[in-house]
Amino acid sequence: METKLVVFQGKEIRKTLHNGEWWFSVADVCGVLTDSADAGAYWRKLKQRLNEEGSEVVTFCHGLKLVAPDGKLRATDCANTEGIFRIIQSIPSPKAEPFKRWLAKVGYERVQEIEDPELATKRTRELYRAKGYSEAWIEKRMRGIAIRAELTEEWKNRGVKEEPGYAILTAEISKAAFGMTPGEYKQFKGLDQENLRDHMTDLELIFSMLGEAATTEIARKKDARGFPENKVAAHKGGRIAGEAREKLEVETGGRVVTPENFLVEPESRKRLGNPPRPPFQKGGRKK
Repeated sequence: METKLVVFQGKEIRKTLHNGEWWFSVADVCGVLTDSADAGAYWRKLKQRLNEEGSEVVTFCHGLKLVAPDGKLRATDCANTEGIFRIIQSIPSPKAEPFKRWLAKVGYERVQEIEDPELATKRTRELYRAKGYSEAWIEKRMRGIAIRAELTEEWKNRGVKEEPGYAILTAEISKAAFGMTPGEYKQFKGLDQENLRDHMTDLELIFSMLGEAATTEIARKKDARGFPENKVAAHKGGRIAGEAREKLEVETGGRVVTPENFLVEPESRKRLGNPPRPPFQKGGRKK
C-alpha cells in the first residue's frame, strides 16, 4: 500500500492508494477545515451525529492503515474523493470551497500520474523545493525513496505481508543502523505526525539508504523467503550501515544521529549555517 502526505494551506493530510485511487484521512481533513485542537475527536462526534441522522455519508468511509503519530500503522477512517466531498457538506467552514478545488486537483493529478509515473517524481521534487529543501538534499531524498520502493517490492516478492511485516522489518533495520526504532527516532527529533526522513540530515539519509540497499542485496543473495529469513537479512543490512556509521563517528568525533529537525528552520537555511556536529560520546546516543 502506497501512503503519502499532501499539504493544503500548510497543513498535512495523510492519504493512501487503495484500489487505484487516493483515500484521505477523514480526521486530517476535519482538522484542516475546522482548525480543531483534536481533529480525531471532532470526526468521532460528527460521525456519531451523521449516524444518528441516518446519513449515508459514513458508509463512504473505510478503515485503512495509515502511519499514526507514534510511527505505527493504524486503522484510520478514510474516504475517497467522492466521500470527502460528501463529508465536507456536513462541516461548516470558510475553507470548504478552496478545499474542494484543491481536492479535485489532487484527484486529477492521480489520473495523470497513472498515465505518466514521472509526473509523481516531478511533483514530489517541487513539493520539497516549496518546503525549503536544497537540491543536494532533494537528490538524496529522492534516491532514498527509490531504494525504499525497491526494498518493499523485494519483500513483497519474498512472501512478507505488508502489514505489519514491513513496519517490523523497517524497525529492525533502523535499530541496527541507528540504535533506535523509527518511533524512538521521531521522539528523539521531537516529531509528531511528520515524516521522519523528511527531517533527516544528509548523513542520516545516506546511512538509511545504505541499510535498506544492503538489506535488499542480502535478501537476494541469500534468497530469503518469508518473514523470519527476511528479518535476519534486515538485521544484517542494518548492521552494515550501523558499523559504517560508528566508524565515521570515531573518525570525525561527531555523531551522525542528531535531534536536528526542519520544523522551524528550512533545511536549505540550516545548510547555509552548517553548524558543527555535537561531539561523539562513547556509549551511544545521549539519553
